[in-house]
Amino acid sequence: MIALIVLYVSFPMETQNAAGCSAIQCRERRGICSFVRCRPPLRTIGKCTALAVCCRR
Repeated sequence: MIALIVLYVSFPMETQNAAGCSAIQCRERRGICSFVRCRPPLRTIGKCTALAVCCRR
């Protein structure tokens, strides 16, 4: 029972950390996260999350 509680509490933190890690990498590459496609003069340089892309000039 304790193991289930630990998994229940740690799962959201792990998924949030995984998504945040990509967003941090995007900012380190001087990009921004966008939920729509990158429009000119921006170009896609990666993914922030499953739904967001990383754009940069």
